[in-house]
Amino acid sequence: MGLIRAGMVALFGRGGAGVSALGQSVSGVAEVFRPNATRALELGHDAWMAAHSSHTAEFAHARAGRFDAFVNGLNRLPRPLLALGTLALFIYAMAEPEGFGLRMRGLAEVPDPLWWLLGAVVAFYFGAREAHHLRVTRPVLPAANGQPSSPPASIQPSDDTNPSGNPALAAWRAESAQTERVETRQTP
Repeated sequence: MGLIRAGMVALFGRGGAGVSALGQSVSGVAEVFRPNATRALELGHDAWMAAHSSHTAEFAHARAGRFDAFVNGLNRLPRPLLALGTLALFIYAMAEPEGFGLRMRGLAEVPDPLWWLLGAVVAFYFGAREAHHLRVTRPVLPAANGQPSSPPASIQPSDDTNPSGNPALAAWRAESAQTERVETRQTP
């Protein structure tokens, strides 16, 4: 180790300034041929943060106009309409079987690609709403120290007879133990 250090001091002079300057010059020459990946990531992150903060500032204060209330109401309609519409189809099938059969035969004539398109539209609509709600509500993060959090007190074992922490299992064991005591008392 001392031999290497002595060789470096002999080549580059005393102290680390010469070695540091050499390293900087080598990295400067290398960046001519290949860009610094770390710096590119830093600049990309800075650009993303600037765009994100601009977008956040734009939508920080929601407009509470009549149009927004109308659109929010429209966004809440499809799920109840689908559920109530399905129930209405059952009622219609019982009330007017001939008309219901005629309309179902009409639905049977719809080509498969059109059904696929309808399924994709409905899936994307509900998927986008679910993704929005997942982004808006923040998940509960685990403990910062990396250790799993302890289970709630309701499922922790309360005594040595219940090592599993399952209250139903503890009740079953207590009941079976009581039944065994009663049976042993009754046998002569």
